[in-house]
Amino acid sequence: MSALPVIQVEPLVSTRGVRGPFDYARPDGVDVGSVVDVPFGRQRLRGVVTGLKASSEYRLRAPTHVHDVSLPPDLVRLALWMADDVVSTRARCLELLLPPEGVGERTRLWAAAVLPPPRPDGAPAPGPDDDVYAGIRLTDKQRAALGRLPGWTGEDLSTLRRLEGRGLVTIEERAHGRRPDHATVGALHGDGTSAPPLNPDQAHAVDRIAAVLAAGEELELRERQLLLHGVTGSGKTEVYLQAAQRTIAAGRTVLVLVPEIALTPQTVARFRRRLGETVAVLHSGLSKGERRDEWWRLRTGEARICVGPMSTVFAPVPDLGLVIVDEEHDSAYKHGEDPRYDARRVAAWRAREAGAVLLVGSATPRPESWAALRRIGLPRRADGGDMPAVRLIDVRGTRGALHPDVHRALTDARKAIVLLNRRGWATWMECADCGHTWECPNCDVSLVLHGGRDGGGGGILRCHHCGHQERPPTRCVACGSVSVGQHGLGTEQLADTLPGHVYRLDADVRDRAGVLEAFGAADHGILVGTQMIAKGHDFPDVTLGVVVDADATLRFPDFRSQERTFQMVAQLAGRAGRGAGAGGVPAQVLVQTRSPREPALLFAARHDAHGFLVEELERRRDLGYPPYATIVRVVCEHEDEARVEAAATALALRMPEDTLGPVPLFRRQARFRRQLMVRSPARALTVGATRAAVEAVVADPAHRGVTLVIEVDPR
Repeated sequence: MSALPVIQVEPLVSTRGVRGPFDYARPDGVDVGSVVDVPFGRQRLRGVVTGLKASSEYRLRAPTHVHDVSLPPDLVRLALWMADDVVSTRARCLELLLPPEGVGERTRLWAAAVLPPPRPDGAPAPGPDDDVYAGIRLTDKQRAALGRLPGWTGEDLSTLRRLEGRGLVTIEERAHGRRPDHATVGALHGDGTSAPPLNPDQAHAVDRIAAVLAAGEELELRERQLLLHGVTGSGKTEVYLQAAQRTIAAGRTVLVLVPEIALTPQTVARFRRRLGETVAVLHSGLSKGERRDEWWRLRTGEARICVGPMSTVFAPVPDLGLVIVDEEHDSAYKHGEDPRYDARRVAAWRAREAGAVLLVGSATPRPESWAALRRIGLPRRADGGDMPAVRLIDVRGTRGALHPDVHRALTDARKAIVLLNRRGWATWMECADCGHTWECPNCDVSLVLHGGRDGGGGGILRCHHCGHQERPPTRCVACGSVSVGQHGLGTEQLADTLPGHVYRLDADVRDRAGVLEAFGAADHGILVGTQMIAKGHDFPDVTLGVVVDADATLRFPDFRSQERTFQMVAQLAGRAGRGAGAGGVPAQVLVQTRSPREPALLFAARHDAHGFLVEELERRRDLGYPPYATIVRVVCEHEDEARVEAAATALALRMPEDTLGPVPLFRRQARFRRQLMVRSPARALTVGATRAAVEAVVADPAHRGVTLVIEVDPR
């Protein structure tokens, strides 16, 4: 038995077949969270220390290298919990928490003047503006260089080096952090105190949050989990800011999650104007160097607040006191790749483990949050204005994309937002003579036409699943007919038909922040786009909102279709009539629908989130859907259909009895797929049974190479 202490290391590999931890001899200074390189068979692998043992019965090898970076122990516990919670691997979860690899600290030269001692007669010592400094006569260039100190060296380095040689200047290397461009917005204005006056609803919300923050762990867990339910424009962000200020003043740290990277700059700017350099930002759009330096600012405590999208929930902050999740209803908080975690659930875990307060906010909260959290209401807009009137327009029998009333309203409006949740020019192409449609060769879906303004073969056909592209046809490949038509309206085509100056925002637009900035600065215009245009943007001069096809989400065979429809319409309605920029013009929202009596639309038209959520929760209770049950979905994928079928059948035999499937899904990226789904009120038992079934299939050599995609509570 080894007499040396032992570390348990989780190798950072992507395969499910390698499951640690593995024991190694413990070098001095290595602890839980340390990142090490270890021998693993014939390989050298990077790994994270997840535990310690007193000794081992085996002769153990030691790590070959210990990295400078380490994870806080609470984040290690988070990764282990998350791997179990979403049926992923510990290695994949740990990878999410580490800063970028292969990026070191950036340094620059810093120079400072060496001040001479005061004169014996008490007269002031000569300074760098004097002709003679410390007994040495200076040139004009040297005086100018000394006058800029202390500071970073630049083009005057050679001059400073000469002064250094004469003992007048010290030059040293110092860390020079890489800051994201938008993270510096408002940096010079943060004073920690300047806050606008609150209306009574906001003041009540801040006082109630402050009371919970002050009581801390004296309160039961549920009392520390709060839902800030405020209508759009009710001033939720100001409540977040003042709650964050109080948390920082108490010596604790804050995480602020927003659903989209496009929303990060405006949120960062508001927090930095109030709180200055203590605010850091983390998201995938930063360079590796920027992410590395912001991560270290948080790890060392230099920064006390982290703002950003879902990955912000993993920020390595100590003494966590407050976790804010803005627009908590947004599906962007669900990670689309393994591990398929829900950032809202991870946020709740971090708050619970740290004894912190969880504060989530939305005008259209999820039924799950409405049922589980203590609610704080902001029932009125912060500026005292009215919510816009919402009109449901029955478009049955209407020709063209827009109802005449909608077209007239758009022509008359100064600024408007138009939502169509389909991108591209046309959603499919079809031969009018034989019915042939153009599909992706890798996926069983229609190709979407982009840039098809000119018709006659212009633009490009693209698959939104695998990225396959091809030129659009001028004649049918099946029958030779030239009667090839474009069908289905996308944002590109809609933008081309709208009057006036049009700004488009969808997933095909690269500079989304630039589009939002341009539209916000414009005096007149129409912003047209997919659902991302309804996400938290604040334009004070928009008087008209339009939903082109409100029934699109209702047509999906999904128990959340009512919820998504309500949220889409209500959120878009919230973009209209905000602030005084509308010039007194009453705001309105026009919703085109073929189902004008649909409950979700009627509730949205009345701005009645409470009524919708009460009815939706009753429906879900009757049908056994979340939050009254947990759904787990497993998808088997492989290029060989027979192997997929075999793995799915083997998995079904090991899953709980009430599992549905396996059933075929459409082929995607040249891979056949089979799905199994189980719904149960017992979350822990269902997730545990799924994990055991998955591990058994992965361990079977007969199913090697088949990919298993597991999603708990799929969104």
